[in-house]
Amino acid sequence: MTAKLTRAELAKYIDHTLLATDATNEDVVALHNEASELGTFSICVSPNMLPVGDAWATNNEPVAVSADQEPKICTVVGFPSGKHDSTAKALEAANAVLKGAHEIDMVIDIGMLKAGRVDLVQADIAAVRQAAPAPTLLKVIIESAALTDEEIVQACEASEAAGADYVKTSTGFHKAGGASTHAVALMRKTVGDRLGVKASGGIRSYDDAMAMIDAGASRLGMSASREVLAVAPEA
Repeated sequence: MTAKLTRAELAKYIDHTLLATDATNEDVVALHNEASELGTFSICVSPNMLPVGDAWATNNEPVAVSADQEPKICTVVGFPSGKHDSTAKALEAANAVLKGAHEIDMVIDIGMLKAGRVDLVQADIAAVRQAAPAPTLLKVIIESAALTDEEIVQACEASEAAGADYVKTSTGFHKAGGASTHAVALMRKTVGDRLGVKASGGIRSYDDAMAMIDAGASRLGMSASREVLAVAPEA
């Protein structure tokens, strides 16, 4: 078991997330400023909220964002269903990078995977990778709670073959649920140390976060970052 991480150490695992459909520009700026205060690795927001501080700006006046400790900017592509044409996903990714995204979390078409068309899933990921090449970080959301173990392995292998940097458990929007330690451990076993593993969906406590890290997660997506970090040891 991983030694208990301090507040500052755990913060560096976190993508502080706001993907609510009713989020406003002011909400996203508040998220950014909170992430800066907490020291989280990044914020993860919807693509139409980029650039942070400029989206939907009142009277075209940007809202000030904190520069004390700049978090990375992550956004989502093909979210939350993954049922988007690969061309649309690629364009969305390229546009997000132009608007300041450092990281892209794309959703695969799990129906395509379940139909046995792993080749098309890989091509879908490759299209986004081509549109958002390194140094942009590409994470692939496989919706692990809706997959069998065999399908989880297939999705991870397709992600690696297509050039992804991370595999990610969940959108947090699927009825099957979010991250599980079983899925995280299987994903880590499949990709080894070659890719990162992001656990996301349903992580609401310090114990949840530590369990995911113990299972192999190298990044955590969560909206309850302040509450989780508040109970983490300071040193």
